[in-house]
Amino acid sequence: MVMARTTGAFYVMGGVLGLLITAIAPGDQGNRPLVGSAAAVALVLGSTLLAWGPRLPHSAHHVYLATATVLVTIAVHSFPNTTGAISLSAFYVFIACDAAMFFTWSQASAHIGFALALCLWVLPVRPAPPGLPWWTGLIPAGVTVGVGVVVGVLTRMASEADIDVLTGLLNSRGFDRVLGTAIQQAARNDHGLALVLVDLDRFQKVNDHLGHRAGDAVLQRVADTWSKLLAADHHLARYGGDAFALLLPNTTEQAAILLTEQLRAAVTVGCSAGVTSWQPGESGSLLISRADVGLYRAKQAGRNRTVLESARQLPLAVELREAIDCGALDVHYQPIVSLTEGGGKAVGVEALLRWSSSAQPEVTTEGLIRVAEEYDLIADLDELVLRRACTDAVRLQETFDQLDLTLNVNVSGLELAETGYADRVADILAGTGWPAEQLVLEVTESELAAESQTAVTNLHTLRDRGVRIAIDDFGTGYSSLSRLATLPSDILKVDQSFVAAIRSGSPAPPLLGVIAALSSALDLQVIAEGVETEYQAAVLTELGFALAQGYHYSDSHPVSELISDLDATEERADPSVTDTATAPGDSVEANGWVPLP
Repeated sequence: MVMARTTGAFYVMGGVLGLLITAIAPGDQGNRPLVGSAAAVALVLGSTLLAWGPRLPHSAHHVYLATATVLVTIAVHSFPNTTGAISLSAFYVFIACDAAMFFTWSQASAHIGFALALCLWVLPVRPAPPGLPWWTGLIPAGVTVGVGVVVGVLTRMASEADIDVLTGLLNSRGFDRVLGTAIQQAARNDHGLALVLVDLDRFQKVNDHLGHRAGDAVLQRVADTWSKLLAADHHLARYGGDAFALLLPNTTEQAAILLTEQLRAAVTVGCSAGVTSWQPGESGSLLISRADVGLYRAKQAGRNRTVLESARQLPLAVELREAIDCGALDVHYQPIVSLTEGGGKAVGVEALLRWSSSAQPEVTTEGLIRVAEEYDLIADLDELVLRRACTDAVRLQETFDQLDLTLNVNVSGLELAETGYADRVADILAGTGWPAEQLVLEVTESELAAESQTAVTNLHTLRDRGVRIAIDDFGTGYSSLSRLATLPSDILKVDQSFVAAIRSGSPAPPLLGVIAALSSALDLQVIAEGVETEYQAAVLTELGFALAQGYHYSDSHPVSELISDLDATEERADPSVTDTATAPGDSVEANGWVPLP
């Protein structure tokens, strides 16, 4: 676009000046109509460049520049007096400037050389007497070459100010310039524009342990790998340190997410990314700040992931916001039973969020979580479920005072990483009257990979106040013995996929025995999720598991129905009562929101 506007401006300026000097210059030695026609052609070509030049391919500008050289030569050759002809030869400088600014040195040299040859040729061969000596073209030719070289050097110096020396990509200054231009084009053409900010995870450790030379090599390798995967109109920049920025013209948010996932998968280092899209009227700084929020949330959620920070409110997000505001969300409960005390005695309940969306009935559990987190609804959803669950648990405890029930509620990794989360939990407990010693907060294991100092501090604070911490879906995330030994936790919840592998007639999965032994060594309680048959319960009991939950014991129910269900559960603990399994329901686990089997 800049090239088209510059070349077009040169054309228009040359055409206007050519028409003016042709009209006022005295003499009748040359061909005044031909000179005027050349100036008019230049004016028309300049106008077309200004209007449609940005849509033309780069190669078309070579034709425009060569045509300009020919038009100047025609005007110099045919001008009606000698003084004006020499004056018109100054237009060759425009050609040298344009070529030096926008083409490579070899291409610019070809255009300047062509202009130089014509300049040296045309003045001595003018038909009007008395003929000019050959050396009259030396000064305009020399000025043309000199200006072209100076402009080329200065242009390349300015260009290098926009380039990151290490990777060869745009730097932050260059990217901001390209972003401003892209926003103008998107506004004019009504096209989409997506922005991605990517940060290499734990890059500082590479510099600290292996040295800055190794860190530089990593940055170069990442830049080279990603550059090969991008289209010509994509703009990748090293935005600073280990941060990269990617501008994607005419791209939707979902397409940007897919491309970002491809880029992350193409490199061996972990990456966190924030994705957003431009909305009409927004500035470049606002767009970057929103993508930066997405990047921050990706890091807080555990790193090595992509988070969309969209400016558009999905209908599902709007509906969820309304449901939270008016309290239209239900919380159901599934009993957690003891395998050692009566073979089915309820010792706790897990809160399960239940909500049906009319805007998107087929939404998956992961989709619901993502919407809540991406549209900044997770804090309110967390608080609503925890407060409702504690209130219902108080009612349950009053009804079954002989049971020392625990209440298990999931917590979002984003919330856990927020300063003051432990105090918010304490306020809810104080307001509802539920004892901290009987609350278990479940955190999905993959979310623990964040290793955020704020999250760990919150966990320690909560445990100091009596709240217990459970690692949910254990065995499917990023298990680490060192993490289990150091992370403030009290309970492991074995993922239901391990329990589902227990089948009649086949040996128990060896990993279940390993988990049982590991929990015993670390003095952690273990809860087996997804128990659906008597055989599975028997195998888990034999392996030493003390707690379980699943449809074999009870489906999830509202608190009023759970009171009756707990009575039935106590009856099933009697061996004389025949055990029956209930059918699965359509519940969604609160805030961790893992679907039940």
